[in-house]
Amino acid sequence: MDDYFRAFEHRRPPEPLPYSPAREMLWQFLATISLVVGAWYLGWRWLHSLNHDAMWFALPLVLSETAAYLGLILFVCNLWKDQAPTVPDAPALIEDVDPAAPDPGRPISIDVLFATYNEDPELVRLGLQDAKRLDYPFPIDVKIHVLDDGKRPAMRAVAEEEGAGYITREGNEGFKAGNLRNAMEQTSGDFIVICDADTRPFPTLLARTMGYFRDPKMAWVQTPQWFYDLPEGQRLPDRLARRFGRAGERVGHGIERILGEIRVGQDPFVNDPQMFYDVIQRRRNPANAAFCCGAGSIHRREAVMEAALRSFGELVERRVIAAEEEITLESRERRVNPALMEAIRTEAVSEVVLTPYRFHVSEDIYTSIVLHSDRERGWKSFQHPFVESKMLSPQDFLTWTIQRFKYAGGSLDILVNDNAMFRRGLTLPQRMMYGATFYSYLGALWNIVFLFSPVIYLFSGIAPVSAYTNDFFVHVVPFLVMLELAMMVGTWGVAGYASKASYLSFFPLGLRAIWTVLRGQKISFPVTPKDRQSGNFLKLVRPQLGVLVLTAAGVVWGIAALAFADTEHTLTGVVTNALWGLNNCAAMAGIILAAMWQPPEESEEEGH
Repeated sequence: MDDYFRAFEHRRPPEPLPYSPAREMLWQFLATISLVVGAWYLGWRWLHSLNHDAMWFALPLVLSETAAYLGLILFVCNLWKDQAPTVPDAPALIEDVDPAAPDPGRPISIDVLFATYNEDPELVRLGLQDAKRLDYPFPIDVKIHVLDDGKRPAMRAVAEEEGAGYITREGNEGFKAGNLRNAMEQTSGDFIVICDADTRPFPTLLARTMGYFRDPKMAWVQTPQWFYDLPEGQRLPDRLARRFGRAGERVGHGIERILGEIRVGQDPFVNDPQMFYDVIQRRRNPANAAFCCGAGSIHRREAVMEAALRSFGELVERRVIAAEEEITLESRERRVNPALMEAIRTEAVSEVVLTPYRFHVSEDIYTSIVLHSDRERGWKSFQHPFVESKMLSPQDFLTWTIQRFKYAGGSLDILVNDNAMFRRGLTLPQRMMYGATFYSYLGALWNIVFLFSPVIYLFSGIAPVSAYTNDFFVHVVPFLVMLELAMMVGTWGVAGYASKASYLSFFPLGLRAIWTVLRGQKISFPVTPKDRQSGNFLKLVRPQLGVLVLTAAGVVWGIAALAFADTEHTLTGVVTNALWGLNNCAAMAGIILAAMWQPPEESEEEGH
């Protein structure tokens, strides 16, 4: 394991994207034009373009386009406004972060918690050693703890050798959330830093984030997660040189002179989180809607415990009311005996579990919603722009699949079963920001229509529009062009194609998550493996392979029908759907190659 980490120790995280008021204004202008043109296009689609002879095809497509447009509105609202990256001055004493503290003059106390279950103890040791190097301009009380749900003697030994506390428990109720709750019962720091087993904090983590807590309403600060072991890939000339010698190298250099630097095998699973943290999350700060993402976050203990007590009280009250209604219905009495009600309340208190972090597969975002909806306290959150720790990326396609299904299923479970969007206390901007997150996981429903629509046309010649005429292109092309321009400016230089392709090819996992939640099945708490899982994972991308094969066959069939058969195919229809289908194939190809990806040999990695 030491050899694995040593290969990446030289890497440094990227700086936050710089803020530009001029670029922000240009983005807002282009985004507005895109939405207006998009509304114009959709209006035309509904009123003038439907193929009424094939409504079974035309209606699902226009509904999917409308659903995607609603998602675009939410995404534009999310990206609307940014702010310059800043680092507030670090507080020195407890009264700097809590003016009502009963013991002014004492140093701030912080608990750094490493949650682990079955990960290699030597992996956790690296994080503990880095945590001991945390730097701060003033004396503060920092305690480091290992929260071991695996109850392993080897993990206890590592904690003792590194001078960290070791906390475990009898069972594993609530998994990570339960592990954190157990630790909070045995610690007392004013603030809590949450780390996963593979989190390696930088020395600046506390010095550059604690300043936000000068605002007594600041409940938590999330820092960007950065995967320092992402495959960097090989330059195209080098890859071609290995296969075809000097001739291949010359071809590679020629291609790069036209298209710029190309790397083969770079970040095959599209794990680079910069788009999410530096663009999406950061722009939720003005709406006070940046949510917690677990590892790398700093929490005010008072806020977490207060939210837990509030949820505890609400659950108890719900149980009491339900029991009272049941008794009055059965007995037909208007009132329940006060002594019986007191007994019911006592039983409810004993049965309901106090959960600082909700026992949920997505406990981080759920806790965020609970805190944001507390209008009485007005808790705030902030996405810190600077990377303050490093973590391991999913090492293989199976691990990636487990993680993404957990994200999708957990978010949809909150949306469907906890009515999160309509929770009292959330502001309209917060609802829209959370809505953008939850709504994105419904995208599989319309993405599957976008993937198979060109296939249907190419095989059948039946079009979802009345005709592929100039009128169609006059409406659709300006929208697509303006949208692409707006997104290029709006993402401020972070490449977006890989993310869009990954989102499109995510459809099998998305559909499975939706079906799992609708059936009422519980989303499990799988621990994301930290070691590479060996084997071939093509069986996990059979649906994507199906899209690729069907689309390729459809293109051949459409061209043949156009050339040799008397069908309803038209030249513009075949060309339009072939290009659409090939774009879909390019998106599927990325995830198929990821399933086949193997890490480079050591000599190859060191040479490039």
